[in-house]
Amino acid sequence: MAKSRPSSGRKGNRQETSKSLVNGSRRPKNSKPTLDAPTLLARATDLLQTSQPDLALPLALRALSILQPTPRIATPASLPAHTLLGEIQLELGAPGSAYSYFRLAADLDPEGLIPEVEGGGAEKFLWLAQLCEEGGIESVEWFEKGASVLRREITELEESIQRTGDAREEVRLAAEEKRRKLAGALCGIVEVYMTDLSYDPTAESHCSKYITEALLVSPNDPSTFQTLASIRLSQSRLSDAQAALRRSMSLWRSPSTDPSALGSSVPEMPSTSEISIPDFPTRISLARLLMEAEMEEQAMQVLEVLISEDDECVEAWYLGGWCAYLMAQRFLSNDPTGLPSGDDTRSGENAEERAAMLISSREWLRKALELCERLEYEDERLRQHAVELVGELDGLIKGMGGEDESDGDGDGQADEEWEDEGGVEDGAVDDEDHEMNET
Repeated sequence: MAKSRPSSGRKGNRQETSKSLVNGSRRPKNSKPTLDAPTLLARATDLLQTSQPDLALPLALRALSILQPTPRIATPASLPAHTLLGEIQLELGAPGSAYSYFRLAADLDPEGLIPEVEGGGAEKFLWLAQLCEEGGIESVEWFEKGASVLRREITELEESIQRTGDAREEVRLAAEEKRRKLAGALCGIVEVYMTDLSYDPTAESHCSKYITEALLVSPNDPSTFQTLASIRLSQSRLSDAQAALRRSMSLWRSPSTDPSALGSSVPEMPSTSEISIPDFPTRISLARLLMEAEMEEQAMQVLEVLISEDDECVEAWYLGGWCAYLMAQRFLSNDPTGLPSGDDTRSGENAEERAAMLISSREWLRKALELCERLEYEDERLRQHAVELVGELDGLIKGMGGEDESDGDGDGQADEEWEDEGGVEDGAVDDEDHEMNET
């Protein structure tokens, strides 16, 4: 059946109309009213929070056109639209555009005095610190500006609580969230001094100053203790770094179910309502720090959980392979092949454990390389290191009497082995018995 022809506008097909009470103009009775800017921004925010930035973008742009009638001339009323558009562009993978929107927002609210609900506050300054191309001192200045806003807001909240006796849970949580953000900003400054400004003779004293404040304002933030561990590693204070990492994990992992990961001395756990599992990138950083601090077993436990959450994360597979490789080195005796010598039973056990670790390492790394190719992963240094490790592992496994799987069909054979053996999760990872208990 053919499609109906559109209305020709003749009298018999004319849509019913009504006169506007304002100017007598005629509009269809069933036309939808135009959405105002606050409604558009609210809907765009909902879409962004549900991981639909592509749908949020046109709504936010429409809101901006209403709040800023003249293009290129920003108005204070357009501040919430600029801030939201910056966040949307970040989700769309356009950091340059995001920086431009946040920069305009900073110009409209240079001291962060406009309330956060109106698009003001510290958030734009913290994003600019991370997005600015220059980095270094410029990043520190943006972080400092954001930190100053947060300090003021925290003081105002605490004074209001003391003055009014307001003990509502939402007020307490709002203050806690701002303290967490302040600690994050201070740790951001530390990271800049440990990287871009590491040449600065005052870098170490600055790191000490900012991490001390971060620990004071947010003593139950796992990320803060990770930053402390990073500082201690840079100072070659290994035991202190390990203690900081144990403390970090104790804040979100149950010591009663995972004592091996936390050590014998476990601080008192916060209440359940205060426990918040760190986000995925933070735990990736945690795994790296654990490996650097010679805590490979705990790193592998973290990585196994990350893989269960996202089995297409190249970095997690790569780190798991590298971690298993490092663990295998523990069992390396004076004999470079790792073979047992004499009647030493323990040496034989070490050789078997090392062989299992080497095979596991190769499987994790092969999976990482498979994903690198399929997902067109851009980190060439990571890919090259994984290739080098797999080549070395092929030789080590062959030297220990294992099958040389580097010959024959190459990657195709590796993929076949992956399917036959049920993958890392069903094979090597279970053999290593490194499960991490869920909180």
